Amino acid sequence: MTDHAIESAQQENRTFEPKAALAAKAWIKSRQQYDQLYRQSIDQPEQFWAGIAQELHWFKKWDRVLEWKLPYAKWFVGAKTNVAYNCLDRQIELGRGDKTAILWEAEPEVAYGKGGEIRRISYAQLRDEVCRFANGLKDLGVAKGTRVTIYMPMVPEAAVAMLACARLGAPHSVIFGGFSSQAIADRVEDAQSEIVITADAGRRRGQIVPLKANVDEAATKTSRIRKVIVLEHTGQKINWLDGRDVWWSDVIAEQPVSCEAEPMDGEDTLFVLYTSGSTGKPKGIIHTTGGYMVGTYITAKYVFDLHEQDVYWCTADVGWITGHSYVLYGPLANGATTVMYEGAPNFPDFGRFWSIIARHGVTIFYTAPTAIRAFMRAGRHFPDSYDLSSLRLLGTVGEPINPEAWMWYHEVIGRENCPIVDTWWQTETGAIMITPLPGVTPTKPGTATLPFFGVEAAVVDRHGQTLGANQGGLLVIRKPWPSMLRGILNDPDRYERQYWRDVKGSYFTGDGARTDENGYFWLMGRVDDVINVSGHRLGTAEVESALVSHPAVAEAACVGMPHELKGQGIAAFVTLRTGFRPSEELKKELSAVVTKQIGSLARPDQIRFTDALPKTRSGKIMRRLLKEIAAGGDVKGDITTLEDFNVIARLKEGEEG
Repeated sequence: MTDHAIESAQQENRTFEPKAALAAKAWIKSRQQYDQLYRQSIDQPEQFWAGIAQELHWFKKWDRVLEWKLPYAKWFVGAKTNVAYNCLDRQIELGRGDKTAILWEAEPEVAYGKGGEIRRISYAQLRDEVCRFANGLKDLGVAKGTRVTIYMPMVPEAAVAMLACARLGAPHSVIFGGFSSQAIADRVEDAQSEIVITADAGRRRGQIVPLKANVDEAATKTSRIRKVIVLEHTGQKINWLDGRDVWWSDVIAEQPVSCEAEPMDGEDTLFVLYTSGSTGKPKGIIHTTGGYMVGTYITAKYVFDLHEQDVYWCTADVGWITGHSYVLYGPLANGATTVMYEGAPNFPDFGRFWSIIARHGVTIFYTAPTAIRAFMRAGRHFPDSYDLSSLRLLGTVGEPINPEAWMWYHEVIGRENCPIVDTWWQTETGAIMITPLPGVTPTKPGTATLPFFGVEAAVVDRHGQTLGANQGGLLVIRKPWPSMLRGILNDPDRYERQYWRDVKGSYFTGDGARTDENGYFWLMGRVDDVINVSGHRLGTAEVESALVSHPAVAEAACVGMPHELKGQGIAAFVTLRTGFRPSEELKKELSAVVTKQIGSLARPDQIRFTDALPKTRSGKIMRRLLKEIAAGGDVKGDITTLEDFNVIARLKEGEEG
């Protein structure tokens, strides 16, 4: 066993074959077709990716598909294109001008059941709005290469702002609307961004999120901000600084609806996105134009099997990479109708998402495992109250999904008729990397299955040697792919050090994984979260999955805690489903489940029942906070992205075991 081996004992044998009716109409129809295309994508990557890229619009074709000098890649060298042109003008040229591009629904302010405000924006209307705003930005001095910061709620204007920047060749830096003023200031300073686009406020669970006030406070912490463009969204009273602040409506007033799309080099920067949850200096991930466009276009098309009549909903916020790639750029490059929703999944109650699906006839639904577990906990009477028969495909993103949550999603939401694409990818990868294809891949609950085209993934030891089936190790990618990050803004050494030095010659993802006897990839959590118990390295994902398999458990998070004898012990934080109550007997049952499924080594040393886990608004569990609580210390660091600040106090008061 090497220093980095991770022990794996989880077994899952349930298998679900693709539906024949779906496979017959899918873009990729058979395993034979997948194998043939995958082999070509690995053995002849330039030929393969040139073929995909030809489905898109280029002002000038590339001189060369790929230049690779480890660890730096250049894709579509010498090409000229524009992502906004492909997402808008190309769709109109294909006859989709009157088709709904963005279907937006606001969080309801009235009695439940009536929904919130609804807007349907066609491709032609969206292009007009993007051009008007792009022209307004030009009047404010924005040009090719100008970095623009966007800090907005989930409204169509957030998409307009991103696409307008892309049209002008001005790299955007979108900051999630839950971040603090200090986080805004840090990112503005790192990006050297002089223009911030925001709104007076946003809405979340019936509360007002003071976006403009946060920008005002950020402006006291950096002298960089020259202009603040403000969308009037909620009508809240805000402070105003003449000369700096300008209303969105004034920016677009009397602007023409035509604006030439800037021909961008394939390697010109499209956006910078700062990774969440980082400490210290923000880490700005750079994504470029050509490769990112091709990668998000083809993954959206094949993974979600997008067709002309689909109504597609990815529930992510545009402030995260999932929102960039699969709310905006990937779906629009395919001419899809993409749903945007401003509110929370449980306001006014846990029927909110299901009412939207029923109301708009959503056919493809892509959300996070943490949301699925929250729905499980709330009870199936919420989804059972709505007609979900329009759904034909489900997806998960953000973290490994435990088998029991997968089964609930399959049975309760999919009515056993919808394939589930359990996708693995990262901010850094730009697009989906490991995933089932809905017409091809037999699925197993809890596994992301097989690599996407062009992705040579492997599970290795720290020396880069491939491990055998069911041996836990480090997940790496061995060849460049089009949507890969091109660096970290202002810190090239960090790019090499963080991603390319741990396993020589490969991109190290930071995740632990194993492959099974079918070659399917099982993600085991971040290597940083691996718990070293008496010299045995255990992945948190497997312990959590075992706990959630108990019928009383809705969600679990495990972290390492100091242990006098073992070095590290396991602390488990557990939320229960409706109708179950904490007890010493239940703790014993949960310990027994873990022992039976994994072994006595993985038995938690401490179990705490809690009504909620500390999460960001994107649904990520903030394990750093759990580690601090389990160790008996005070919670330190930035907690402004927490969805519910009261969770920390309740956790610290919670019962220990």
